[in-house]
Amino acid sequence: MAFKEVWFSYEDVSSQNQVKASVQRKIRQSIADEYPGLEPVLDDLLPKKAPLIVAKCQNHLNLVLVNNVPLFFNVRDGPYMPTLRLLHQLYGRLDPNIMKKLQVDRGAIKFVLSGANIMCPGLTSPGGALDDDVGEESPVVIMAEGKQHALAIGFTKMSAKDIRAINKGIGVDNMHYLNDGLWKWSAWIETAAAGGTAFEDDVQLSLFWSQMPLVIDGRIL
Repeated sequence: MAFKEVWFSYEDVSSQNQVKASVQRKIRQSIADEYPGLEPVLDDLLPKKAPLIVAKCQNHLNLVLVNNVPLFFNVRDGPYMPTLRLLHQLYGRLDPNIMKKLQVDRGAIKFVLSGANIMCPGLTSPGGALDDDVGEESPVVIMAEGKQHALAIGFTKMSAKDIRAINKGIGVDNMHYLNDGLWKWSAWIETAAAGGTAFEDDVQLSLFWSQMPLVIDGRIL
């Protein structure tokens, strides 16, 4: 399965629909199966009685929203992946290994943040790190050398063992990264809800947004 990067803006949303209870259960179970570490907060993230909205977007992208907040996304019928906003908010509160992790070296950071896919050498260099349990076509969180928080969400094109052995070409498709369209759109939703706070630039907005409490169904998580 080949995934395209999430080049996203609000204008890309073609429809938003509240899904039936049976579809909501299916989405919830799929997320629970993919990320067992979310079990302690899954009822808070996806309340059974709260409306679950699926926004269909261009490039076969689907967003899962609760209270207008995008929490997960997938492409076509692929696995659901958490947004970076959600991962950052849950950092330090749950098992840090909710998702399999790969790490890029410092030199790769600027390329990942520009939307580039993750090349094998950026993962196999001294500053990179691989988890040999990661297989081909797996959702992964991309960490960065010297950084505390996740940089991107990726989908592997080859297993970690093959990335190490082949050590050339694209190892991971960059699906969603800091300050991309999905990050900015989600930030706009929450900052607007917070009273339309004005920010001088995207970095300032992103810093504020990553520190905001996550409110689901009227509860602060």
